[in-house]
Amino acid sequence: MINLFEVAETNKMIEQENLDVRTITIGISLLDCMDHDIDVLCKNIYNKITTVAKDLVKTGEEIEKKYGIPIVNKRISVTPIGFVGSNACKSTKDFVKIAKTLGRCAAELKVNFIGGYSAVVSKGMTPAERLLIESIPEAMKVTNNVCSSVNVGSTKTGINMDAVKLMGEIIKETADLTKENDSIGCAKLVVLCNAPDDNPFMAGAFHGVSEADCIINVGVSGPGVVKNAIEKCKGEDFGKLCETIKKTAFKITRVGQLVAQEASKMLNIPFGIIDLSLAPTPAVGDSIADCLEGMGLKSVGAPGTTAALAILNDQVKKGGVMASSYVGGLSGAFIPVSEDQGMINAVENGALTLEKLEAMTCVCSVGLDMIAIPGKTSSATISGIIADEMAIGMINQKTTAVRIIPVSGKDVGETVEFGGLLGYAPIMPVNEFDCSEFINRGGRIPAPIHSFKN
Repeated sequence: MINLFEVAETNKMIEQENLDVRTITIGISLLDCMDHDIDVLCKNIYNKITTVAKDLVKTGEEIEKKYGIPIVNKRISVTPIGFVGSNACKSTKDFVKIAKTLGRCAAELKVNFIGGYSAVVSKGMTPAERLLIESIPEAMKVTNNVCSSVNVGSTKTGINMDAVKLMGEIIKETADLTKENDSIGCAKLVVLCNAPDDNPFMAGAFHGVSEADCIINVGVSGPGVVKNAIEKCKGEDFGKLCETIKKTAFKITRVGQLVAQEASKMLNIPFGIIDLSLAPTPAVGDSIADCLEGMGLKSVGAPGTTAALAILNDQVKKGGVMASSYVGGLSGAFIPVSEDQGMINAVENGALTLEKLEAMTCVCSVGLDMIAIPGKTSSATISGIIADEMAIGMINQKTTAVRIIPVSGKDVGETVEFGGLLGYAPIMPVNEFDCSEFINRGGRIPAPIHSFKN
């Protein structure tokens, strides 16, 4: 039972340490919207979303006022459109029409983002899913708040290398089509391995086909809170450090649990999961890098960084699962570059490289996130980066992702400004040795031996 004493205990965290609930996300099934006629399908999608989520923003604002807890984003995720549009969509233009419908829903409901312009192609692609993927660049250009994701691998199925090759090309095309805005279309596009069905965080959120008709998922945050707790452990051994992080994560998660329960009751929509992820912002003091450096690193990227991140991720999960019976999504620590001032500083001072970030993704929640690279980077090199990250997820039985932005017209030494929660990023150098022969092999990398558990 959550009581107001627990909320009062978090006042300092909210006022001084940047604690917030990062998102309330309504997951909505569009399976009952499917039709062979594209206009009917779009009408059904619009009616379903605007009916189910009509009170989402208002409810979030009421909870904020009642408890004084900032709720940064109100979001919607839907059934992967590659599946929903399979009957009606005969061209990329048909899929773009659905993207525009989703954008219209987001604008009318005043939500921050709507996710699910997605395809799950870890073992192969249907003709409709290929069309959706090919439509992504145009869809990202003509919409503002629609997010896209493509799951190209899993521990059970292996990695669809045809999809990996295609996504390298799609990311390049998306960057070119949105070059007037520093290739921001790529900031709304993520490639995943082992994508969860209940992730409330963008850009990878979609409402899995195994989910209920609609559901409330809440993502909590609080790197600043954890950072301050870590600083109080200066000089203590690892046992004391881990215990402190775990107890802090428990308190943060209880705030999210309270918000989830209130939102579920007020909207009359079942509660799904709490995502325990520590999601940073560009605000000073709200940084995962600061947490790692508080453990004793001169800079994130120094030797010991991966071990420090492993500690943080594990203790956040251990504390969180004691605070809520329904934990899901990604849950752990995000390490985006552009959204984390400490990560940006580490890149700028030369301590943090793309290769070190890749090593860190072996133990973090997601993967290579919000990384700006030179616009001249080839699609094959981007596909190679994706393949490496998907392999980490497949072998380690975890979610990994790539949200990478080849910024058209910019090169190493320049910066790119995205604004808001997306922040800004220095353009990072990329290994330019060619991998195209490897990427062009095609086919599927088989699932690892430890995937056979039946």
